[in-house]
Amino acid sequence: MKDIQQSDRFQRVVKTASIHYDMEISKTMAAIADNFSDNPAAMKYFYEKHRDLIRSESDGHQPLKKIISTLCIHVPVELILAVGAIPVRSCTGAYSTDQIGAEFLPAKSCPMVKSTLGAISFNLLPGKIQPDLIINPATCDQKKKLGDIDEELSKKFYLLEMPSTKDSEEAREYWLQTVFKLIRKLEYVTGNKLTAKSLKLAIRKVAKAQQLYRKFNQLRTAAPVILGKDALLVTNAFFFDDIDRWSLYLELLNDELENRIKTNFHVVNERAPRILLTGSPSVFPNMKLPILVEELGGIIVSEEFCSSSRMLWDTVAVDEWHLYDMIPAIADRYLKPSTCPNFSPNTDRKRKILAAIEDYRIDGVVYQTFTGCQLYDMETRVIGKALEDAGVQTLFVETDYSPEDIGQLTTRVEAFLHSLKHNRKKLAL
Repeated sequence: MKDIQQSDRFQRVVKTASIHYDMEISKTMAAIADNFSDNPAAMKYFYEKHRDLIRSESDGHQPLKKIISTLCIHVPVELILAVGAIPVRSCTGAYSTDQIGAEFLPAKSCPMVKSTLGAISFNLLPGKIQPDLIINPATCDQKKKLGDIDEELSKKFYLLEMPSTKDSEEAREYWLQTVFKLIRKLEYVTGNKLTAKSLKLAIRKVAKAQQLYRKFNQLRTAAPVILGKDALLVTNAFFFDDIDRWSLYLELLNDELENRIKTNFHVVNERAPRILLTGSPSVFPNMKLPILVEELGGIIVSEEFCSSSRMLWDTVAVDEWHLYDMIPAIADRYLKPSTCPNFSPNTDRKRKILAAIEDYRIDGVVYQTFTGCQLYDMETRVIGKALEDAGVQTLFVETDYSPEDIGQLTTRVEAFLHSLKHNRKKLAL
């Protein structure tokens, strides 16, 4: 890879990939913003953030700050903010960078892993940032190996060790020591010392964003006032946006949605099938399945994704605002509530999905699995059995980032939504 980066071919590949990536973004944003009516006015900010995703700009970032890239929600954002760095999650959903990454990975690799490798290697991350450190949690075996692909690339990668279970005291202690090691690494990279004051401020900053996000989802439990494709765009913006600015615009969106509820303004018919989306995460610009569900008359009212609800739901619970009380609290927040299929057993995920079905009055579940994503594929049977026992219809979809299966997906999603509507009519009789 190093030889490629030093060649003229590298420049041509980057230029071509940038053009194709921009085309993907434009196409996806047209489907999200232009092909639907009744978009909330406050969504304009989030639309523009994604339209400018890989254009080179400062984006409000201070050049003197270190940029810390993360590849998973298990990286404590509070720690990155507390040492004065900028967190940017670098998982990507671009087919154009998927094709680049495919040159260096096996054909059956997960599309997110291939796409992320392509984006990191060819400088196609949000704002074309160049991270000073890439924190790579060992939750996914394929992601875990990215740091071994190339000698130059591996210098930026930091493997964040993860226990294989979260239910034992030994796992908790192991993870706590991992967090302490991460703190030392962050202090070394940034040159800044973690202090009780800076950590307290960071915890409160993230907690405010989480509070606004929980309110956002609470509003979604009511009448259909916002589509799921917009909700996913909001959470995807958290990957790379300034957290204070993101919180400000989410608060404006919440205000608008509250007004929609008061005025009985709905984006779809109240009888539209209410869908929960789970499985392999939808990351922009790969939004083909969520968009398709809503183009065909359904509405996604909840997502159980590491790119949405699992990323922002749980808050650090602090008893004492001392440094060595806050650090274990942060470690617990990023371990105990997790429903990542990396952990075994993973009964919490089944419990949370069933709770969401009741809370959001779900009619059906769409379970998305990326080709090559073994973790989520392995859990289809146990989740499927739990949903079947609960009497909830489920559509299991295996897909990737390619647009080639859109015809087949359309047929299957259309039939699924028709079945949900038919069942609702039968129950009404």
